[in-house]
Amino acid sequence: MKKSPPKSVKTLETLGRVALSPSFYMRDFLYSEISQIEGIPNIPEFPDKAIDVGQQLCHEVLEPIQAFFGRVSIRSGYRSPSVNAKGAENKNQYNCASNEANYGAHIWDYDRADGSRGATVCIVVNSAVPYYEKTGDWQALAWWIHDNVKGYSKLQFYPKLAAFNINWSTKPIKRIDSYVPPKGCLTKPGDANHSGSHAHLYRPLLEHLGL
Repeated sequence: MKKSPPKSVKTLETLGRVALSPSFYMRDFLYSEISQIEGIPNIPEFPDKAIDVGQQLCHEVLEPIQAFFGRVSIRSGYRSPSVNAKGAENKNQYNCASNEANYGAHIWDYDRADGSRGATVCIVVNSAVPYYEKTGDWQALAWWIHDNVKGYSKLQFYPKLAAFNINWSTKPIKRIDSYVPPKGCLTKPGDANHSGSHAHLYRPLLEHLGL
């Protein structure tokens, strides 16, 4: 049976209790600062689609990261089209891309123009923060994910806490970009550094964590 968009506290609570994986519930991904400040509900228009891609994101991406590194903190998950549109309208303040660019990304319940589906979440790997703050090395974590998390499609790193967007998609790209120096694209399909093991690049991080 298709789920309708929640119209009451009770139905929103029910949606929030949906388990996306052993560690994550739908409610974990619905908090939004833009929603809070601007007074715009952050509720999926198509809950079934949001749940489906959210389950893939959690099972194939978040659970493997958390199983290895310990707890991850969710910074930004699902965005409704209206919440994201407000973020894009005030891009200099909220740093949101357009709705079209966020379909299959932060807007989980809308497909991309090419028909692919996906979901993005911004997370912090808590145990890796001290290493990043000491060394400035965000690439170690990026390469570990690239080698070990087969379900990821795209990564985008940010300066604060080495937080990063991570995307699951039905058409995975396997690309890593960063706003942290060295800025730009770390790797993409066709690059010489894209294939093979990168263990030597993330060994210092693992040694720092005793892993």
